[in-house]
Amino acid sequence: MALVAALLDILQRPSMGEVIFELCMFMAPVWIAVVVGVLVGWAWKPKWANLAIDSLPPTPIHFPSTSISGFPSISTLKFQVPSSVSWIKESQSSTTIPCSTSSSLQPTEGEKSVVTDADLLYLDGLVEEQDGGPAWIQMMDRSTPNMSYQAWRRDPQTGPPQYRSRTVYEDATPEMLRDFFWDDEFRLKWDDMLVHAETLEQCPTTGTMVVQWVRKFPFFCSDREYIIGRRIWESGQTYYCVTKGVPCSSVPRRNKPRRVDLYYSSWCIRAAESKRDGQMTACEVLLFHYEDMGIPWEIAKLGVRQGMWGAVGKIDRGFRAYQKHRASGDPISRCAFMAQINTKVDIENLRSMGNRTSPSEIEPEDSPEKPAGRNISKFLVVGGAIALACSLDRGLLTKAVIFGVARRFAGIGKRL
Repeated sequence: MALVAALLDILQRPSMGEVIFELCMFMAPVWIAVVVGVLVGWAWKPKWANLAIDSLPPTPIHFPSTSISGFPSISTLKFQVPSSVSWIKESQSSTTIPCSTSSSLQPTEGEKSVVTDADLLYLDGLVEEQDGGPAWIQMMDRSTPNMSYQAWRRDPQTGPPQYRSRTVYEDATPEMLRDFFWDDEFRLKWDDMLVHAETLEQCPTTGTMVVQWVRKFPFFCSDREYIIGRRIWESGQTYYCVTKGVPCSSVPRRNKPRRVDLYYSSWCIRAAESKRDGQMTACEVLLFHYEDMGIPWEIAKLGVRQGMWGAVGKIDRGFRAYQKHRASGDPISRCAFMAQINTKVDIENLRSMGNRTSPSEIEPEDSPEKPAGRNISKFLVVGGAIALACSLDRGLLTKAVIFGVARRFAGIGKRL
């Protein structure tokens, strides 16, 4: 009754300005308490909580029927990217050094590759929409004079949300986009979320690479570490680029940055018809992405939805800068050189040789089931969403996110 009386007293103020001011003063301590509670809970999580999770036996995630680099980031939405000729020749003849620096990954008889034809078949199933998974729900359809973009999302019964996007870049070639997404050295110049990129292993025969990324997250989360295996197949003028999380025992796991085990981001890159003149001077990129970043999936979906178009614009600007960089004649990076080592394959013949591999067979180790701990209280989700919104934008975006969360949990809005 005291709360109701206080609200009635505020509403009886003589002017609207005084009412709004009093309401803000009334609600401010509540929101501050929510945000502080979320921050304290995330920052002061006891070490035994991580130890308890790490001690559990790994349980693979089972997606509906067939499997999937990338949004980039979000790939993401979130999504990836590539001195002289004499330098390249020297690198090819370099001696093997330990995995923790930059080893030459020479496959031997009986050795299992980190990225295999099973991953290619899975990506092909996604491209052809024959993976047997849930239906895709469209999220976005926008364009600029230089590119057009469409995005979809689906929620499997287990595992994090999955994203699919189709981007058509004008005045672009498949080879240039292939190199761009692989070029970690240049990515550090345009992707402000990537703070560290290092090549751990590489195979000069197949082009397979194992790389380490560290990505910057919002202020209330620690940075995230990724150990990524990647490889490119070429079928005609179509490139199938697979990147996924892989185990690497030579890189010890640390509390910070927190390692992301479940990560998949893969592309299909091919020439497309330009919307300007109908000629094949454009390039289509089909991206499939999912990852478990270690934050509640509902909050992650909010971040992806609100930041998606900004991330797409950033990638486009980075690509145009990359085109100018390559046109200047500067030497290409080692990653861009490795992007040009592709496994030639007849995709039609490969399809006829057998069924596509199920996702459980190609998931990285330590992929957790959807944990019960993710069913957190609505109050904590609201507080986390507010903190995330505040870290993204201080204007209308923050208000939109908060209102969206309120609609969801009040049962009056549509599903995120």
